[in-house]
Amino acid sequence: MGRINRRQALQGIGASLGLAAASRAATGKRPNIVMIVVDDMRFDEFGAAGHPWLETPNIDRLAREGAMFTEAIHAIPLCSPNRASILTGQYPSRHGVAGNEARSELSHRLQTFPRALQRSGYRTGFVGKWHMGNDATPRPGFDYWVSFPGQGAIIDPQLHENGRLTTVPGYITDLLTDRSLAFLHAAAAGSQPFFLYLGHKAIHPDAVQHNDGSIDPNVPSRFIPAPRHDGRYAGKAVPRRPNFVPPDQLPDNNAQVAALLARKYAAGTRARYKAEIDASSSDATVRGRAEMLLSIDEGLGRILRQLEADGVLENTVILFTSDNGYFHGEHGLSVERRLPFEEAVKAPLLVRAPGLARPGSRIDALVSSVDLAPTVLELAGAPIGPHIQGRSFAATLSGAARGRDQVYIEYGGDAVFDWLDDAGYRAIRTRQHKYVHWIQHPERDALYDLASDPFEQRNRIGDPALAPLLADLKARLRAAVADAVGL
Repeated sequence: MGRINRRQALQGIGASLGLAAASRAATGKRPNIVMIVVDDMRFDEFGAAGHPWLETPNIDRLAREGAMFTEAIHAIPLCSPNRASILTGQYPSRHGVAGNEARSELSHRLQTFPRALQRSGYRTGFVGKWHMGNDATPRPGFDYWVSFPGQGAIIDPQLHENGRLTTVPGYITDLLTDRSLAFLHAAAAGSQPFFLYLGHKAIHPDAVQHNDGSIDPNVPSRFIPAPRHDGRYAGKAVPRRPNFVPPDQLPDNNAQVAALLARKYAAGTRARYKAEIDASSSDATVRGRAEMLLSIDEGLGRILRQLEADGVLENTVILFTSDNGYFHGEHGLSVERRLPFEEAVKAPLLVRAPGLARPGSRIDALVSSVDLAPTVLELAGAPIGPHIQGRSFAATLSGAARGRDQVYIEYGGDAVFDWLDDAGYRAIRTRQHKYVHWIQHPERDALYDLASDPFEQRNRIGDPALAPLLADLKARLRAAVADAVGL
């Protein structure tokens, strides 16, 4: 671990002890904690974030009764590695879950923060999507476990619970909510503080999945809302950002994206990736995603009511976020989500923390997904191990700290889609600027001024006036890479 990370870890441990002591003095006990991770949810896909017609009253309640982070960033905008980053507080360079390839064996060995919570006296539960490997069996650190192989199925999924894998009739979001409620109700009746991680399958599409959990790329995926929500948003006009590029067109303002999409759309590739290309950014697809979100919001409402009925809501911290963003045709991209643009790397992050987060507050401090693990540990009064690379934002919640001045983002390419095998990058994002270094194609590096160009349509890498800034960002990136890998 680099010198900066060791110092941050020690500071985090000291802050943890102080905040935990203050919390226990005020309430007499440690807080319960619920973390909800939605699959593929964008930062702007709920009402409180400004969406014009999405019905998300319960997600909006978290924003109204807690804090909404407006500058939360994924350490990597991709499912498997970022889920590992959320649970370990480490960058992919350190934890080793680098892409969406199966990592079942490795994922049993990850130093996840629920292990530390369990050792410190918390009753811990995991419900939902693991997706670091296709193996659905329990991982260390959890007293209660319900999961499914790989991506799972939306209708009548297989669930691994009570020690065996069985097919369970119903809609996946409702089934996961039901099991979350059962755990929370039982835990609320006990003497231990509790932690629940709920990883939703939604808003991910359904796909044809082989017996080993792998996905058939030649069969189109579908976004399937619960039957009660199907058609709720029919006819709604889909908002488009200024950087939207129609399908099959190449953007004329980004050389790297144009090169990648040219490979994707090349002869012979379209048939292989038709599930990723055909209508994936259409209005119907966007509305289908929105209708899937309705069951997530309803489930959150059920969780809030259950916690309230059990008398524990005001001693429960709720964190609501996602594993990566999603493209709706911005920059000509659809589904790719791995690439370092705001639509993919910005995260929804809502925290309801009674007595700590000021109700209705909007926090523009930079935070990273690697910061979730140390934050939970600090709130729980559990040790923050030296292996954790993130830094707690608990003090930022209360207004006692300003937060980061930069976040680091990395992606090394993966074997799931070979047209992305040279799309690896390292990036630094500050409050105003983003520098992207394309590992295999440094001649296509990019520098964006997010204040004047929030939709990243103008690459300023060659602007002489920004040469000193670029040199500074390159130095910052070199230091961040060294810290991420532990040099």
